[in-house]
Amino acid sequence: MRLTTVNLDTPDPAALARFYAGLLGWEIAVEEADDVILRAPDGGVGLSFQRERRYVRPTWPAEAGRQQMMAHLEIGVDDLAAAQAHAVACGATVAPFQPQDDVRVCLDPDGHPFCLWLMS
Repeated sequence: MRLTTVNLDTPDPAALARFYAGLLGWEIAVEEADDVILRAPDGGVGLSFQRERRYVRPTWPAEAGRQQMMAHLEIGVDDLAAAQAHAVACGATVAPFQPQDDVRVCLDPDGHPFCLWLMS
């Protein structure tokens, strides 16, 4: 077995795929009305975006009685400040709660948290 793709639910697969394509510098490999797939240029695990008509934006940090995040992406970077600026320019927001100095929790346009973390 081999993990090939991580899927994120979204009300607008094309829009969220464009966000991550810009963030990561990846190309869209497959685009259909309800599913869009980004393939990693190095052949690694890709990202897929699937329409969920009843999508509820997750809350970060978690709050009782509100939609919880089910997973988040970890994105290694060499320059945390530059990566954060790039993410914001692509359409991300920086989460108000930051649990670590060497990590920036950001939210994609649909509210999925992702972490930018300093590799060096």
